[in-house]
Amino acid sequence: MSFAGRRILIVGEGLAELAGQAFRDAVIETGAADRLQSRWAFGEAPDLVVIDAAAETPESLSAAIAALGRAAPPPATLLVGAHLPVGLVRNLMRLPRSDVLEAPFSPADLALAAAPLIAPHVATPIPNQPSRCWTVMGAVGGAGATTLAIEVACALAVRLPGPRRVCLIDLNLADGAAAAYLGAPSSLMLARASQAPERIDPSVLDSFVSGAPGGIDLLSAARDPHAFDTTSTDAVLRILEVACQVYDAVVVDAPRHRRPWTLDVLAGSDEFLVVSELTVPALLAARSLAAEVEAELPDGPPPRVVLNRLAKRVFGPAPSMGEAEKALQRKAAGGITSDWEAAAASANLGGPISQHRPKSRIVKDVGDLVDRLMAQPAQRATGKAA
Repeated sequence: MSFAGRRILIVGEGLAELAGQAFRDAVIETGAADRLQSRWAFGEAPDLVVIDAAAETPESLSAAIAALGRAAPPPATLLVGAHLPVGLVRNLMRLPRSDVLEAPFSPADLALAAAPLIAPHVATPIPNQPSRCWTVMGAVGGAGATTLAIEVACALAVRLPGPRRVCLIDLNLADGAAAAYLGAPSSLMLARASQAPERIDPSVLDSFVSGAPGGIDLLSAARDPHAFDTTSTDAVLRILEVACQVYDAVVVDAPRHRRPWTLDVLAGSDEFLVVSELTVPALLAARSLAAEVEAELPDGPPPRVVLNRLAKRVFGPAPSMGEAEKALQRKAAGGITSDWEAAAASANLGGPISQHRPKSRIVKDVGDLVDRLMAQPAQRATGKAA
């Protein structure tokens, strides 16, 4: 998000340099907490007030925050610092647009924390255009779901050119790897968005997005073992809702372990791809996962099993496609040829296989799969197109 022309008041001299880096092209004033209880430095209310909790005593800051609450309307307010006093934070949360950011933090962290607070003032209309959501989930760990999600997103970007793009959303919040595979930054802050999911609009979404190789946008959170505990279902679903209204296509890399929002995500998807290796445990897991989703979402998108890492079998115990489908008790939607060298090289270089090894069989197989599914969209149990 651009802060150009925004009026920002910084309380605490120690934040001045960091704020200058975070809010480039903004109109920045710096002062003490008593500035909040007197005339605004700009002659009118600022767009954002950033308060350094270490700048003054909790008592003086509480009085300043109370003064902010009497403004009509109160400006967006961000409190930053380490070991923030609970009473101070509670007073802050009485303001309609407020948040906290714990130290240490970078200029990028400061900008990302501020963007959702300002965004409601510049909310852009959501275009009412059709979009399709493809959700990819591994039947077992290491089945290649993230690689397939990346390649599907890049294949869709080639087939859906234009001003509206394709977005890949990594919902493996604790340990997602999509950003590492693509060599892109992780800017999605769902824990913070969970405090006010109703504020998520296209402007806020844009502040979370990272550009990625392959002509796609990426929504990916930094690795955090506590992310699933601090992220609300409302925030996850709102992010997906807005993304599907902004982009031509959304590809979701979903965790295989059930979350409170998993069935809601699947119910809102147009395509659901279950990725399986050609091993008996993986095939049995894929069969069970597909059956579970069909039973719990009878009106949802039918699961399509994609067999990954196919190889020509000369000797050895690997199942054939026919044997795999017998174990699955259903036809596979497609198969992806094994090309370990291309997959490893692309991951190490940062980017999709289609960029670094465009002649790989993986690229061709994924392209064929996408073309086939685009031509024959999934039919829900109601008989309507998904």
